[in-house]
Amino acid sequence: MYELIQVSERSYYIQSPAKIGLVRLDGQDVCLIDSGSDKDAGRKARQLLDANGWRLTAIYNTHSNADHIGGNRYLQGQTGCRIYAPGIDCAFTRHPVLEPSFLYGGYPCKELRHKFLMAQESDVQELEKECLPEGFAIIPLPGHFFDMVGFRTPDDVVYLADCLSSRETLDKYQIGFLYDAAYLNTLEMVKSLQAKMFVPAHAAASEDIAGLAQYNIDKVLEIADKITGICQEPLCFEAILQKLFTDYGLTMNFEQYVLVGSTVRSYLAWLKDTGRVNGLFENNMLLWQRV
Repeated sequence: MYELIQVSERSYYIQSPAKIGLVRLDGQDVCLIDSGSDKDAGRKARQLLDANGWRLTAIYNTHSNADHIGGNRYLQGQTGCRIYAPGIDCAFTRHPVLEPSFLYGGYPCKELRHKFLMAQESDVQELEKECLPEGFAIIPLPGHFFDMVGFRTPDDVVYLADCLSSRETLDKYQIGFLYDAAYLNTLEMVKSLQAKMFVPAHAAASEDIAGLAQYNIDKVLEIADKITGICQEPLCFEAILQKLFTDYGLTMNFEQYVLVGSTVRSYLAWLKDTGRVNGLFENNMLLWQRV
């Protein structure tokens, strides 16, 4: 863990639970793409930088999930580097309590206020094209989180953030987190991308990503069909969630309740907007039923 893996002349990643991208710029300058899950991840990244005599100039956050911004504060404090994050995710990075608050739908209880869902705040600026090193390109990747992006480097390596889960992860956990089912459009776009190398944060780096993108598409469609099938009779959200956990053999706790629960609410919104389920109110309870 935390080995430095070179994938092209100037592009690398640090092997960690959420891969940290590293790109050499001019001279000894480098930038990072994301910063890992916590201060310890940031410290290990700093050790790799020092061992190679590199100077960190900037961190480009793909999105604001805690496992991607957790090293921001430490690395910025140690190096004075600039940090950039896209759109709404910039606000979440400045105010990390927004992540567990969004997931829970209110002020989060203490079981949700920890480093896996709430990073330390960092001094971050909104990501614009003008902030990028020469030759870099932003790739919009909406769906998993609000304004998530990926990056294409000058030597044609594409960092894909969280838009793809590995087959092993999907087979084990079944329901991958997503904010918006527009994620399907992102996956279709990614399936057609060409690059020298693709580096997803939670799957193996690969020269060909199309098969994994299709596997993720199929899983989203499977979950949508599963939810629609559960809603043959009017059911409240909690009953739908319980049925999904039971059918997929998942274990409920506070983290899984908010992560899977938020995802299922997003599926229900999409299914309602596309005419596959209806929401109806009976006895002051919102019920969902297949059309």
